[in-house]
Formats: sequence, C-alpha cells, structure tokens
Amino acid sequence: MAYEDLRDWIAALERAGELNRILTEVDPILEITEITDRVSKGGRASSPGGSALLFENIKGHPGHQVLINQFGSARRMNLALEVDSLDEIADRIRHYMDVKSPQGFLDKVKMLPILAEMGKFFPKTVSTGPCKEVIRKDNFSLDWFPILQCWPKDAGRFITLPCVITRDPKTGKRNVGCYRLQVYDERTTALHWQRQKIGAEHYREALRRAAAQSDVGAGVPARASVDIMARSSGGAVLAEGQRPAGKMEVAVAIGTDPAVTFSSIVPAPPDVEEYLIAGFLRQKPVELVKCETVDLEVPATSEIVLEGHVHLDELRTEGPFGDHTGFYSLEDLYPVFHLSCITHRKNPIYATTIVGKPPMEDAWMGKAVERIFLPLMKLTIPELVDINLPVEGIFHNLMIVSIKKSYPGQARKVMNAIWSLGQAMFTKCIIVVDEDINVQDIGDVTLKVLNHIDPERDIQFTLGPIDSLDHASRLPNYGSKMGVDATRKWASEGFTRPWPDEILMDAKTKALVDSKWKKLAKELGLE
Repeated sequence: MAYEDLRDWIAALERAGELNRILTEVDPILEITEITDRVSKGGRASSPGGSALLFENIKGHPGHQVLINQFGSARRMNLALEVDSLDEIADRIRHYMDVKSPQGFLDKVKMLPILAEMGKFFPKTVSTGPCKEVIRKDNFSLDWFPILQCWPKDAGRFITLPCVITRDPKTGKRNVGCYRLQVYDERTTALHWQRQKIGAEHYREALRRAAAQSDVGAGVPARASVDIMARSSGGAVLAEGQRPAGKMEVAVAIGTDPAVTFSSIVPAPPDVEEYLIAGFLRQKPVELVKCETVDLEVPATSEIVLEGHVHLDELRTEGPFGDHTGFYSLEDLYPVFHLSCITHRKNPIYATTIVGKPPMEDAWMGKAVERIFLPLMKLTIPELVDINLPVEGIFHNLMIVSIKKSYPGQARKVMNAIWSLGQAMFTKCIIVVDEDINVQDIGDVTLKVLNHIDPERDIQFTLGPIDSLDHASRLPNYGSKMGVDATRKWASEGFTRPWPDEILMDAKTKALVDSKWKKLAKELGLE
C-alpha cells in the first residue's frame, strides 16, 4: 500500500532499520548540516549513505522535529517508491509505452483493463486533510519552523525540499517543482526557479500576458510578448522603462509523502502533471485540498503549506548558496514570494535536505531519475542501450551513453538528440560508447574511451543553454558543451587502420582456474 503521508513513511523507515532518532540538542544553523554530511559520506561499506535522521531536540524550536537524508541510499530510494529495484518502475513505464493503438473492437475491449488501471493514478480533490489542522491567515511567521542555514557563506536560511506548486496561465495545468526558498523575513522568501524550469516558464507566461494586456506593446500582443522577454532577458532582470505589473499565485508544500516529494524533482514533460506521476509511482491517487487564499491545490497530508504570490515587477537578490556542485552558487535576481497564509499539521515535522560536495542525499535521487526515465529517453533515442550520470558529475556535467551503432556519425546524432531533451539540454559533457561497454563501470569506460578517441577527430563543441549553477560558463545560463564520440570508428567514417583485439583470457583457462580458485585464494590470503 502507498504511504499515506510523511509520518507513515517515517514509521516504515524505522521498521526497516533505516532511521536514527537524534535526541542530542542540535542547532539548525550549520550544525545539522555538519552532522548529516558526516553521516551521508561516512556510512558503512555495507550501507553507503548512512541512515535517515530525525532530529527531535532542535535549539530554539522546542517540540519540533527535522527529517533529513530520507532518500540518502539506494535501499531507501527503493523503499520510498515501494519496489525491490528501480527497474520495476522502468518496466512498468515500458508496459504502458507498449500499448498499441486499437485496430478494432476486440483491441479496444482488451485495452479497457489498462485504461482502468491508468485512471487510478489521477489526483482527486478532497474537502479537507491533515494539512488544515492549523490555519493561520493573520498571525503567522516562518520563524516558527526550524529552517536550516546549511553552509557558512549561505545568504541565510533556506527551505531546501519544498514542493512548489504553480499553474500554467495558458492551460491551467499544475506544476510541482523543487525550488529552494531563501528566507528574507517572517513572511517573504526568494523563489529560486532556474530559468529553464517549468515554474519559471509559468512566471514568464504570466509576464507575457500582463504585457499583452498593457500598453507596452502598442496593442500587438505577440510583439508585446517578444518585447518584454527581450527587455527583461526572459524575466531574469527588471526591464528598463515601462513594465507590466500583476501577481502570480504560488503554493509550497513541505513534508509530503515520498512519491510526491520525488516527483517534484523529476524532469517531467511540461504537459504531464507531477501529481499524476506521483500517483503512478504510488499506484494510488494523490489526494489534494484547495488552498485557503490562492486558487491552487496541495497534497492533503502535507506537514506544512505556504500560500502566497509573486509580483511580476519585483525581483530581489538571492544567494549565495552552497550547492550540489560543491561550490557556492552565485547571487542572482529571483522573484519574491509573499506569504498570505500558512496551514500545517499539529506538531508538524519539517522535512529538508542539504546539498554540497557529493555524494549526498541528492545523488541517490538523481540515480533514481536516471534509472526510471531511461525508457522515456529511448522513445526519442531508440538506439540507447544505457546511460550513467556519475555522482561526481553532479547530474548535468557528465553523461556516459552506450548505443547500438548502426550507421556512420550516429554517436553525434545521439549527442544532439540528448541536448534537445528537456533538462538533458544542460549536459556539459556527453561521452558516447558502443554497446559492449558497461557504462556503469567507470574503470572500463575510462580505459576504453581514452584508448578509442583521437581528440581532434572525435570531440565536438556546441553552444547553448547551460545550467544556472554552472559558474564556469562565459555568461550566466549560456555557454559551450562537449560531445565525445568514443565508439569504434568505421571505414565509412574515414578510419581505415586495423582495430586491435581486446585482451581477454580464453574460456578454457578461466574455467580451469575457477576450479582451483578456492584453494588458491586460501594460499594467497584472499579469504
């Protein structure tokens, strides 16, 4: 059965021996980060990632609890998504992708069970829920909650594991994204949705619409949209001169069940609601409740809900922030989130995470995304065999790809296809290898790639969008990317030299040594 809420998930972690309760008093300013960082990096060899931590004695916040590192191991990611292996979810996705268009009445009848199964994934709205146990529209403050300052040079305290809900002004579809919030004061925060995220696109669409309704574009809506995007660099700066005003509603859910939290970080297509993805993962619909002061719906079992809006003509400096790159992301301008209401459960549990030099909790979440979304990538790039996003490559700096090569230049075609895929467009370096190389074996990849490439011939560069956290690019959000074709080169690609055989022992000798290995291992001191 799906976890009903965060508390049900915590109970499951405890039953599985994956949770430690911390009774020693700890400070949310820096100290929780240092403790969690040591745990996540210092887990036993048999249990990398350490345990989930529930801090129950928070300095300055008596009675509050902080949950952290809940997804910080392969086992906990499987537990969170209620599978023995993430491949089960990938197989489930393939099952729905294999559905053929019905050719006749009998085919339509056969599809009914699948359609009925899919129907149970859609979210449903309920009249109320635990997140409404306490409703504060007047007397409320963010200072009530044990929000962390993670690193010494952070600009302040940051909410780091929120589900930020917005609505597309064009279609009305909701988006749930995980965008950090820097706390400015008891009722305002920054809203760090990076430029290419869906929440930022909702903001830009609201900006375009406001411009079209004003006199900025002299009565030509399309021209007004182009003008405001150009003058504001896509909403990244406040446009000089006349600019449209208005608000966009936002809700933030903190402490949701694990499927909802995980869904907020997946690179879903813009037209697919994350609530639907969460329903698919948990095999049960997400129950939603209406907000009190904004026209949005939030998970009914959330621990804490923040409601409010951003102004279209207001940006404020956000950052620096110690990020998953291992460096502080630089300060930049972002919208300001003005709270109008806070609702929460009685004695709410504050769920959070920290990021920094890998490996940390987000590494395991990223690897889960890698495994689950491989079938979807294969829809567009069918020659893909496997991909690896090494943890040290921090998701967007390195992707190693194996392909079934069928024609000259195919590796370069694959690079360009990846750079056209949603959030994969940020990938700084793509390495393409043949299908006989295990991309999960970094040692084998390193050996083969460095043996297989002629750098001048096999490396290509391109310019395009870059992740906002890339501090090395020539401009913010824009820079170069590199692709490496490490596949075996063909004569039809201009390579006419002989290709040497790989050194491998023959099967007969291997079998002979296998038969003696137990005795040899003892003599060699390997047992």
